Formats: sequence, structure tokens, C-alpha cells
Amino acid sequence: MIVRLGYVAMSMQVSNASPSKTMTVTSFDKLNNRAAAVRKLERIAMENIHNTLRILKHNRAHDIELFRCSSKLIPLRGHEMLNDWDPMKVLTEAFAELGSYAIQNEMRLSFHPDHFTVLSTPRAEVLSSSLRDLESHVTMLEAMGLDESAKCNIHIGGMYGDKKAASQRFIDRFKALPERIRNRMTLENDDKTFTASETLDVCELTNTPMVLDIHHHEVNHEEDKTDCAELWPRILQTWTGQTEQGSDQELPPKIHVSSPKSEKDARSHADYIDPGPLLTFLRSVAPETPRLDVMIEAKKKDDALFQLMKDVSTDAGLKVLSQASFRV
Repeated sequence: MIVRLGYVAMSMQVSNASPSKTMTVTSFDKLNNRAAAVRKLERIAMENIHNTLRILKHNRAHDIELFRCSSKLIPLRGHEMLNDWDPMKVLTEAFAELGSYAIQNEMRLSFHPDHFTVLSTPRAEVLSSSLRDLESHVTMLEAMGLDESAKCNIHIGGMYGDKKAASQRFIDRFKALPERIRNRMTLENDDKTFTASETLDVCELTNTPMVLDIHHHEVNHEEDKTDCAELWPRILQTWTGQTEQGSDQELPPKIHVSSPKSEKDARSHADYIDPGPLLTFLRSVAPETPRLDVMIEAKKKDDALFQLMKDVSTDAGLKVLSQASFRV
């Protein structure tokens, strides 16, 4: 099995390259000229996209082909006081350049909308905001020229006192999404509510790929604690028919990996990755999985990736293929 590593949103090694610079609502309101305030938002967004491109160039130099873009590329996107603002009119060229670079260098990009984007909510206003947010994320991917292999990953959401009813709300609303949005989605098990088995059931009912988070599974699992490897054949099946950008080659399934910050704070993410649990899982699924993409969710971002590769290089049972990939 060939394993590629990636990381989330920003680099610890590329200086002054935040892709999430923003402007507060208060600062926006203080600018008396609304048109000037909007232009400032657009300039910040341009800088965020440019910084993302800088990070992708850094990634290319280190053979990193997997990256999750920041959901905060466009500041105040979706805020009610800016409902009449269409930032894409001025950002189209910048997004196209970003996507073109990713395509040319065979990079797999994705988004993970924030936790407030939930389709299982019983509140109409939250649902409306969530739908707008998914539309915005997909619009950005389309502006990059990326096909449906570039995904938006979400959780099912809260249970609001009745997990079965919340799950059914999610399924009904998910199936009602426009096809261009629905085909971009992946679903992930969370660390408090919907377990891996429950998320997998929903993925199968909605014909949606599942992103397994092995850390979330450890802190939120079924009473019998079904092992990740036992679920894997079914999870793998949810990726059937998914293809890579511009080709007929199968898209590798993706998982998330992180390590607990401490025994007392097991849900929070540590700075780096403990390789033990990850390698145990990888070895258990290697015989049936030709390729696998692993998104690192660690506070130290690309530094955590480089450290994990150092750890991998000392394991005689693994073969390093590049600066960010290895064979199990």
C-alpha cells in the first residue's frame, strides 16, 4: 500500500503566509465608505489565495500532494450584512491560478467547512446558513477548475436530543442537495456524537465516501468498540467509482489522523503524531488497499508531517518513497 501524507491549511515553515487573514465586523463597520470596505475584504482574500499558492509551492518542493485549504480564504464570506457581495467576480483569476498549479502538480485539494455547517439542525436559520456555506465552498473548488475529486468534508452534526431523528434529517436534506454539491461531499465520524459505524451507515444510505478519523473513533466508539479494521472493507466500498482529477484512475480513500493532546484532554489534537496507532491501522488494512491518503490534523502542521516521515524512516518494515509518502 502506498501512503501519501498531507496537512491542514497553513505551514509552520513558510513565513508570513497565513491563508486565513480576516477583518472583523467591527472594523468593517468603522469604515464609512462601504465600497472601500468591500475592496479591502477583496484585497485580503486575494492575499489569502496568494499565500495558499505559496504553500502549495512549498509542498511541491517537499513532495506533498495532499492539502486541505483554509475555509477562511474569503473574510466575512456569508455574513448577513454582505449578502449582496459576490467576491468571486474579482477572485476568479486568482482561484484559477491556484487550481491550475494544483492540477499541474497532481495535488489533491479539499475543504472542511466549519463545525457550524450542519444539515441535521432543527433550526431553519442554521440550515439556511449551512446550505449557503456548502454552496460557497463548492463554488471555490469550481473556480479552481477542480473536478469532483476535490471534496468538502463534513460531519453529520448534533443529535439534538434524538439521534435517530437527527440522522434522518441529515439524510433527507443531504439527498435534496444540488447534485454539483452532493457529489463533492465526504462524511466523517466525529469525536462526540456520530460514531464511525453510524456515519458509515449514513454514507451507505446516501452513496457518499466516508473519511475515517481514527482518533475520533478512539474517543467515540460503539459499546463493543468495533475495530477500525473491521469497518474498513465497508468504508473502502464507499469510495468505489471515485476517480482522480482528469483521469479514470481510482481516487485513493482518505483518512484523518491525530493524536490526543494529553490523557486529561484526549479529544484535543497534539502538536505531533504518535506513529504507533497509525501504523497499526495501516498494516491492518494494507492487503486490501493499494493506495491511501492520510490527512494529518496536528497543531504543528507540516512540521508534524516531516516528523512523522522521520519516524517512518526508522521502521524497517516500511519503505520511504518520497519526502511525504511511503509503502507499507
